[in-house]
Amino acid sequence: MKNRLVITSYFKPLSILVLSLSLVACGDRSWWSKNNEPTLESDQIKRILPPRVNDRSAWADDIFDITEQLGIPQSKENICSIVAVVDQESNFIADPQVAGLGEKAVKEVQDRLDEKFKDKLGDAIGGTVAGYFQDVLKNQPSPADNYLSQMRRVKTERQLDELYREIFDYMSKHYHVSVLTGAAKMVGQDLAEKLNPVTTLGSMQVHIGYAKEHKRQGGNIAELRTDLYSQYGGLYYGIHRLMMYSAEYDKAIYRFADYNSGMYSSRNAAFQSMLNDLTVAELDLDGDLLLYNKEGSIRSASSQSERELISVFASHNILVTPRQIRTDLKKEKEKKFEDTATYRAVAKLYQEKTGKEPIYAMMPEVVISGPKLSRDYNTNWFATRVNGRYQSCMQRAKRIKI
Repeated sequence: MKNRLVITSYFKPLSILVLSLSLVACGDRSWWSKNNEPTLESDQIKRILPPRVNDRSAWADDIFDITEQLGIPQSKENICSIVAVVDQESNFIADPQVAGLGEKAVKEVQDRLDEKFKDKLGDAIGGTVAGYFQDVLKNQPSPADNYLSQMRRVKTERQLDELYREIFDYMSKHYHVSVLTGAAKMVGQDLAEKLNPVTTLGSMQVHIGYAKEHKRQGGNIAELRTDLYSQYGGLYYGIHRLMMYSAEYDKAIYRFADYNSGMYSSRNAAFQSMLNDLTVAELDLDGDLLLYNKEGSIRSASSQSERELISVFASHNILVTPRQIRTDLKKEKEKKFEDTATYRAVAKLYQEKTGKEPIYAMMPEVVISGPKLSRDYNTNWFATRVNGRYQSCMQRAKRIKI
């Protein structure tokens, strides 16, 4: 089982509407929904939000507007899927307070500062920059009220994020990091973004990398982070991440699991389970078919799943080469992986050997850990909690006639 680390509205441009129209033209397979299902209006969405939510009209209006832009049908299932994730991640607070966040942040920089900087920058450069960072924390902007003291006082993720950016900005201006390390662009925003430990943001806890890939408007990385902390921006990127990919799941809980452990993790875990029944090895059912480095790039080393595929295909005279297997597995984060020779061969062999229908989805076995959490959890815990909120929302939705 694998560990995963989780740690003012803007205008809505015409380009997004154009994109959503093109998505609609491709059909409605990008989300969990039935065809031609009745849809909710904004005032009906308001009525299915949890009763404790403040400013229900504003949240409902934003959810309706964003789903409209992205071409997502406002079915009860779709809206309740969104509502459940927002409620789990933030209780419908755009920039929620995190209990003990300041002390947790201080503990991280005190216990793992050197390690984190070396991971990002290498041993030589990382150790040097970590030393300057520690000096700044203890002595700036003044010894009486230094950054370490300010860090202890933060209560929200946004406050911590902005404080880190201020610290890195101070370093780049006063310590001339690019000269000291010999790195060409280790100054200003480049340094701040590379080393900023706040990577999941906003009311739906979207990873900054995903938001960068799907930016809804122009601006630099600091403006993107600010957008994510807004009510509209946090919802936009979260809804996009949750809904805008096609999967044949028959239950919402698998999409909730994917939201936590990665796109198509539930489908890939089922693929690993089928492969597991075809080999004597015990595979990790974590939903990752290849190995990845900390930046998310594919490593050259073979994963356990890849090695077992090569072995199983060879022993059953299946004519899929190791090279083709690697090419197919590179599509594991896409719907089209299901059309590859590797996926189809495993499904066919599984059916022949077990007499059972191929498995499309199952719960991935992934542990969640990070400084924002009081203890380790797993994907099943997260998905089950969200699914409970989803079922409560669907009960409220039953009372609405559409």
